[in-house]
Amino acid sequence: MDPGRAGVLALSLVAALVLLGVLVLAWSGRPTAESAPPPLPAPPPPVSTSAAAPAELVVSVVGRVQRPGLVTVSAGARVADAVSAAGGPLPDTDLTGLNLARRLADGEQLYVAIPVPPEARPGQTGADAGGDGKVDLNTATKEQLDGLPGIGEVTAERILQWRTEHGRFGSVDQLRDVGGIGEARLSKLRDLVRV
Repeated sequence: MDPGRAGVLALSLVAALVLLGVLVLAWSGRPTAESAPPPLPAPPPPVSTSAAAPAELVVSVVGRVQRPGLVTVSAGARVADAVSAAGGPLPDTDLTGLNLARRLADGEQLYVAIPVPPEARPGQTGADAGGDGKVDLNTATKEQLDGLPGIGEVTAERILQWRTEHGRFGSVDQLRDVGGIGEARLSKLRDLVRV
């Protein structure tokens, strides 16, 4: 069947219109470029719950060391550093009663291989005034908390932050409210801390 010249022209016009419609639909459905979101602001510096930390700590070292008395150590120093600054232990001195890895606090008194007097104040041994050797959650420094097993600098900071936001600890079990302390860690700390 021959459509003739007018039929061919009509079919060509219909084909051109269909092609034009497909091109318009394809063009309008293309994805549009969106601008990138603005960069996130830099995180704020960490908030410290205490005054600016001193660059040096002064610690009183007494007992069986070469030079008992005041020693100056850098911030973040450990018990071993203070003993070394006091000239080291005397010969045949048993240091097993000391946690040589514990971080020191400014103004602390360290007893080397001698009994701790019962009237020792908080901060003198890293223990509380009760003489039971437990760390008081309501008065402990970051360094004293960091010296506890399973508590690092981050968790010690979280405990201090909780204390700042909520006030005093009413019970040791409230440590569960501090981020990073679960039941397993709490069971290890239960005999080492008090309120």
